[in-house]
Amino acid sequence: MRLEGKKIVAIADNDFEDLELMYPVIRLREEGADVTLAGPKAGEVYKGQRGTPITSDISFSDMKADNFDAIVVPGGWAPDKMRQDKDVQTCVKEMDKAKKPIAQICHAGWVLVSADVLKGKKMTSTPAIKDDVENAGATWVDETVVVDGHLVSSRNPGDLPNYMREFIKVVEDK
Repeated sequence: MRLEGKKIVAIADNDFEDLELMYPVIRLREEGADVTLAGPKAGEVYKGQRGTPITSDISFSDMKADNFDAIVVPGGWAPDKMRQDKDVQTCVKEMDKAKKPIAQICHAGWVLVSADVLKGKKMTSTPAIKDDVENAGATWVDETVVVDGHLVSSRNPGDLPNYMREFIKVVEDK
């Protein structure tokens, strides 16, 4: 198992894009990673846009970058809420500073914009937030997956196989 011993946090709130959270969580667990689900409150049920329920293991306030090797940020409408949470911003900033792998897809780029970690980066996202990404200092490109050091980004659920293949490589190499 390529990721045995790796601890990864995946964040969520109501209206996450179901596939963009569940596919990475399943793939990472298949590779042996210990994946923790974080939400605004620990032990709460959060539902995806298509109704998939997840129960958070920990709260955002309990999420510390030192406890994890990587972070997964799904898209959907949840990133618009998660980007406003100071604990989420702090964790993403600390992960970035430590060069720990950060996976973001679709609208998840909003979280990285608000965490102010995109200056000088190359990335992709849904075209709907291209202006936000560029205004945050990143170079936006329309590709299925972009790897810029420890940042792995993708556009939409159709890109998930390429996205996870590259993210798993980045996590494995850290």
